[in-house]
Amino acid sequence: MPVSAVQRHDPQITVLYRDHRPEGLDLGDARFVDSPQTLAAALPGTEVLLVWDFLSDAVRDAWPHADTSALRWVHTASAGVDRLIFPGLVESAVVVTNSRGVFDGPIAEYVLGLVIAQAKDFATTLALQARREWRHRETERLAGRRAVVVGGGPIGAAIAGHLRAIGLRVDVVGRREFPDLPGLLPDADWLILAVPLTDATRGMLDARLLARLPARARVINVGRGALVVEEDLVAALREGRIAGAALDVFTTEPLPQSSPFWELPNVIVSPHMSGDVAGWRAELAQLFAANLERYRRGEPLVNIVDMHLGYVRSGGNR
Repeated sequence: MPVSAVQRHDPQITVLYRDHRPEGLDLGDARFVDSPQTLAAALPGTEVLLVWDFLSDAVRDAWPHADTSALRWVHTASAGVDRLIFPGLVESAVVVTNSRGVFDGPIAEYVLGLVIAQAKDFATTLALQARREWRHRETERLAGRRAVVVGGGPIGAAIAGHLRAIGLRVDVVGRREFPDLPGLLPDADWLILAVPLTDATRGMLDARLLARLPARARVINVGRGALVVEEDLVAALREGRIAGAALDVFTTEPLPQSSPFWELPNVIVSPHMSGDVAGWRAELAQLFAANLERYRRGEPLVNIVDMHLGYVRSGGNR
């Protein structure tokens, strides 16, 4: 039965969190839990589950304890849902929503900064400054260069808009355009991954696709680490088959100290922070609060995830 068909004034809410509880929310007599064990104890009778700790696997682990006759809505405080979607949830009648829209601008700004930093060789400038070494160099123009953005959703669109504003030519590759991707790579100066992690995209950047990039190309990944076959990327970087990479996400996070990405001179490593700006938690809370008011009034929710696709379809309402 659609959520919008039933009036719900005071649902039992459970919040899965880690370090920070959501603030500024009217959650009634909510249950706050911070582990699979405490979530399992709280799930019976829960009607609305807010997954504030969106890096946790606790929902999957605690799912056998869920009362699916009572649980109607799960919201995740993330744009990606790959950590949340699993067969039991997909097969249930539970509605899942995400935080689409909060991270678009910040991630686009972050990617823009990375592109500029790579073209203008800021890493070398900072290294020379640390050594008090004055060395004149020439850097690259950005106008007229080409970027291929993989991800046809709002984050990919925002990235494309920011890059076009500084003169780059941008090709955006959505799900329907995936077959065209190999043909675009030989002319790419930047390959930017901003696509959800699904069965169709897992391991998409492998040795075969990397081989189609020119030696001047750089890879930026702000999607999910598992989009990349990491050993293939390491080999391409070490052998100079591509010019560099900027990676904000990794298959294993935190990135192990033994990872070769730490020491490769042509790699920028950041700790899954491309969308996290001052005030981001408040925006996430406001988005959930607005959806919760819709739920309480029996109105359609926004940002409903198609769990078979792994992301919100255009529109995202029901």
